[in-house]
Amino acid sequence: MPLRHLPIFLLAAATHLSAADFQFPPEGRWSVASTWQNNWPEQWSHASPERSENLGEWTIHYGHIDFPSGRLELRDSERQRDDGLLELRRRWTWTGEKPLETTTLSVRIQSSLTASRPILPGISYYDNPAGQAIDPTRIPVIGESPGDRGYYEEHRFPMPLSGAEGKTSDGKTVALALHSLPSPIAQGVVNDQWWSLGFERISDNRVEFAALSGPVASNGKSGIIKGEQKRFIDYPDAYCVLQPGDIVDKTVFLQPAESCQRGFGLSKLVHASLALFNAYSTDGYTPYKEILDLKMRDSASRWREDDQFAGIHAFPGPTRPWIDLGWAGQSEAVAYPFILLGETFQTTNAKEIAQKAMDFITTSPFTEDGFSIRYHYGDHQWLDRRNPLSQGQTMNNMFNALRAARAQGGYDTAKWESFLLQACQLHADRILQKDWRPVSTNEGFLIAPLAQGAELLGNKRFLKAARKAADHYRKRHLSMEEPYWGGTLDARCEDKEGAWAALQGFLTLYEISGDKKYLTTAEHAGDVVLSYMYVWDVPMPPGRLADHAFRSRGWTSVSVQNMHLDVYGVLCAPAFWKLGELTGRDTYKKSAKLLTVPCGQLTDPWGSAGEQLHQTTYAQHYNAEHLHGVRGDYIESWNVYWITAHFLTAAAQFAEMGVDVTKW
Repeated sequence: MPLRHLPIFLLAAATHLSAADFQFPPEGRWSVASTWQNNWPEQWSHASPERSENLGEWTIHYGHIDFPSGRLELRDSERQRDDGLLELRRRWTWTGEKPLETTTLSVRIQSSLTASRPILPGISYYDNPAGQAIDPTRIPVIGESPGDRGYYEEHRFPMPLSGAEGKTSDGKTVALALHSLPSPIAQGVVNDQWWSLGFERISDNRVEFAALSGPVASNGKSGIIKGEQKRFIDYPDAYCVLQPGDIVDKTVFLQPAESCQRGFGLSKLVHASLALFNAYSTDGYTPYKEILDLKMRDSASRWREDDQFAGIHAFPGPTRPWIDLGWAGQSEAVAYPFILLGETFQTTNAKEIAQKAMDFITTSPFTEDGFSIRYHYGDHQWLDRRNPLSQGQTMNNMFNALRAARAQGGYDTAKWESFLLQACQLHADRILQKDWRPVSTNEGFLIAPLAQGAELLGNKRFLKAARKAADHYRKRHLSMEEPYWGGTLDARCEDKEGAWAALQGFLTLYEISGDKKYLTTAEHAGDVVLSYMYVWDVPMPPGRLADHAFRSRGWTSVSVQNMHLDVYGVLCAPAFWKLGELTGRDTYKKSAKLLTVPCGQLTDPWGSAGEQLHQTTYAQHYNAEHLHGVRGDYIESWNVYWITAHFLTAAAQFAEMGVDVTKW
């Protein structure tokens, strides 16, 4: 058997890999392209090792490729790590006397899998079937036919890995991945060119995972990137030019095939990435108490009232004089932290604000679709705007406030209870209908408040509805035939908010019902949420983010459509702390802190911050033919109240759990 055909586990030091795991392509261990055509590398040259040596824990392989203008020296250093990953450090050294033009370097690894489904965190969740069903032109799509591929810039990956879940020859479900140490490439001809990471279908029973020195592809086209909310844009000519004497290094880590339940492959890859980067330190950030103090100040500055209304002005600027409940507004969220934290932060009139805010919400009129979520305080009227997602979030925040107010005493909660009783009855009745089938995971936001309603209002029927909804989503999402999706109203696709709705609901239901199946499903949904969390600090080019020495670890990408960063993970942090306590997995608790402290960056002296941080080549509100200069930018003007509310809601939840985040 020629050396080049041997599986990686026979070429490296002793490993635990099986024959279902990685192999180098049959053409050879190393592959380098020397021309560029139709926005993709062409004319590949391949090589296999000429000699190998063992050096302690390392196995070193040497080779070369001769080009007309000189020789490219090749070297691979491999070792088996204690965490089960195989580390591969690849080096290319150009010894020619002239530049090596239009070059593409690669680390290509293949696997014999059938029915393989790609997993690229933040980008592709089993090829985004939910988003494809809505509009495949707005989200990354790889495809199911031989030759289909998806390659994306490494800075677009919260967890830089290309993986898959698939079947082995004996029918077992497994997950495996190529993890990358992400980096820009100095020899790129495109400004701020990075390595790309991706997945390609070689045949029905063979797939390839690879890191390339720049080329990108998606949705059946080469040389395009997901550049805006509703479209892809061109990203051509991402090749390299190696100058005489240039040395290029690339490090990857191979995660061998691991058996899993169908739909749980992503969890295996997420926890491997968390362990690989192991970057949980929150040293060097602003003390979190200072951030919370600013958020309390921002809340107080947004307070509006007259003799007809009282509440939080949710949106920036004078053109939206709205008190907005749920989703982006979160005006209702002020009461809960003001009840619990008002005294800690010496907030003037905290108790009065909490009472008035909750009392005013109870004036929202009901229809058969529920209560209104928007009040126009300029016109003094509730608008006809209703959706289950925002109502579920509003109800849950109100139940949190009710629980805290009862514990502290001194609040008149009669109106709150009456309003919540009516809301729970309406949604429980609707969910318990035989024909109830929500479009997406959006109604998962009703599970937690219905479960809380059963406990705080003493109505077992609400728990029945919560369980029905939870069981419905368990059946829909655990296999990941339909990943969690639809939790953001402006991006109907796979998103972390859909997974968060499920995590929050499952975890609350487990705490109230004690049914252990909901703890298992909470972990499943939680791992999907974590897959959107950056485990590494993306180096920023000159721009707004670099001005602030911004670090991306702990921040979350929004969805497979809206690929900027936001602080939403802050809200999820207490749930992960609970998961850590309930499961004994300290990784969850460390992730909870990482989701919290770094997101205080960019908070201004008034306590507000913008929503859209461009860690990658994506811009939510640009309208340009290219995105040069976009990565590293920061849209500060869209400082919606949810950005403040989620910090305070999470801090209040931590306080109820006995965790003092003011010391973080």
